[in-house]
Amino acid sequence: MLDPLRTVPKTGDVTARRGPPSPLWPERRRKRWGAQRRPHQRLAFDAAAGLVLGVILSAWAVSVLAAYRERAQPRQPDPPPPVASVARTIGASLTDPRASSTAYLSDAAMNALVQDLRGESGKLKAVIRAPNADLADEADPTLSATFEGPSGQELASSKLAAPAAPGIYKLAVQLGKISKPVDDLRVITMVPFAQKKNDRIGLYYLGSWPYENGGKPRLASYSNPSGFIEVTRENRSTPVSEHFKLGDFLTKDQYDVWPKYLLLEPKLLDKLELTIAELEKEGHHVDHVFVMSGFRTPRYNKGGGNTGGRANLSRHMYGDASDVYVDNDRDGQPDDVNGDGRVDTQDAKVFADAAEKVERQYPALVGGIGIYKACCGHGPFTHIDTRGYRARWNGEGAG
Repeated sequence: MLDPLRTVPKTGDVTARRGPPSPLWPERRRKRWGAQRRPHQRLAFDAAAGLVLGVILSAWAVSVLAAYRERAQPRQPDPPPPVASVARTIGASLTDPRASSTAYLSDAAMNALVQDLRGESGKLKAVIRAPNADLADEADPTLSATFEGPSGQELASSKLAAPAAPGIYKLAVQLGKISKPVDDLRVITMVPFAQKKNDRIGLYYLGSWPYENGGKPRLASYSNPSGFIEVTRENRSTPVSEHFKLGDFLTKDQYDVWPKYLLLEPKLLDKLELTIAELEKEGHHVDHVFVMSGFRTPRYNKGGGNTGGRANLSRHMYGDASDVYVDNDRDGQPDDVNGDGRVDTQDAKVFADAAEKVERQYPALVGGIGIYKACCGHGPFTHIDTRGYRARWNGEGAG
């Protein structure tokens, strides 16, 4: 017989089956865990977790191995890209179909294209070439040129090359139908050396160069010239650089004979301009440099004017030498460059020292530097040339 005071547990009463709930594991929590993680689910979860852990460990091992190999064999740096010429680079950019049609007309592109024609100083204003010679090294074949002669006639060239006819020309660089003039640069086509007959061209006497009638010069720089610049009354004021014009370098003879003929090496102009820049850098203001003697024909070098101090193989005969001094007030006499109250060889030495610094910075312009004292009606001056090897001296006479 049942005790009426005893509670009979209902079927499914968990408490009755398992005893009282544990204070460390509440019944509700135990029921929720049992409901969510059945044996097959826990197996799947463990498998997925193991797979993820395996992937992480594999990636870590690969990265460690790669780092070790890189440390053992350092990665070699990528080789630098090949350097393209200025003309080729700009020509390629202009023919790129993605480029703007007006890109060629930008001043920056034009300045880059002709920068090598302006020399190391960036101040040359003349490009002196033989007939049909290229204006720029490795010029892009897609670029061409148009020229305007002194009488206004236009000439076209299928490439960047000097006109065939001797003369002085304005230049415009062309790409297809797009043209850009170079306003402050002139192209000078020389008269070929073969035009000289009986020691002269026309009425202008030149004389003979040392190896013209035979023999082999010890250096190529003493070979016969390739040609001459024809200088007229009208074009003698043509700028060839920032501080110099054609007429500054003419031989001082045959005053009434025109046209005259001149040799002028662009490297000399470059060296003079860089020397002026160095003087300015040192605090010596230079507005004008007087060329006491520039090109000398062999005829004049041998017997014209004061021949004291002249060499038989003078670089003046090859157009790469000049005797110069600072003459800011343009009175035809050297200035007191160093400001000591006197005009003497110390002023010439200031110019020479500046040229020396230029040669150290630009070895391609190496040559002769001579200091001359006042003599024979002229003041002290400095001889500058670009003969290709170093020469130094002190002298007197004509230089």
